[in-house]
Amino acid sequence: MLIHTVIFWLKKDLPDEDLALFEQELCSLEKISTVEQLFVGRPSATAKRPVIDDSYDFCLTVALKDLTAHDVYQEDPLHLAFIENCSHMWERVKIYDAD
Repeated sequence: MLIHTVIFWLKKDLPDEDLALFEQELCSLEKISTVEQLFVGRPSATAKRPVIDDSYDFCLTVALKDLTAHDVYQEDPLHLAFIENCSHMWERVKIYDAD
C-alpha cells in the first residue's frame, strides 16, 4: 500500500466559490481507477500543541495499491485536470508518500 498525502496552502482571500471548487475537484480524484481510498480534509479543531501544524488549508490523502498504481494516478486525465483547474489557487504544496 502506498499512501500519498498532499498538503495545500491556498492563496489568501480566495472567494468561497473557489474554495468550493477546489474541494470538489479534490474529491473528484476518487474516480481515478487506481484509487483505493481517498480522504479530503481541512485542519481539525484539535487542541493546539507544538507538534501540530494547522497552517494549511486542505489535506488530501490517497491510498493506492503500489508504486505502479501511484504512477497511473499521476498521469490520469482527472489528476491532470485537477492541476490545470486548481494550481492557480495554491501558494504552496507539500507531498508525503509512504509505503
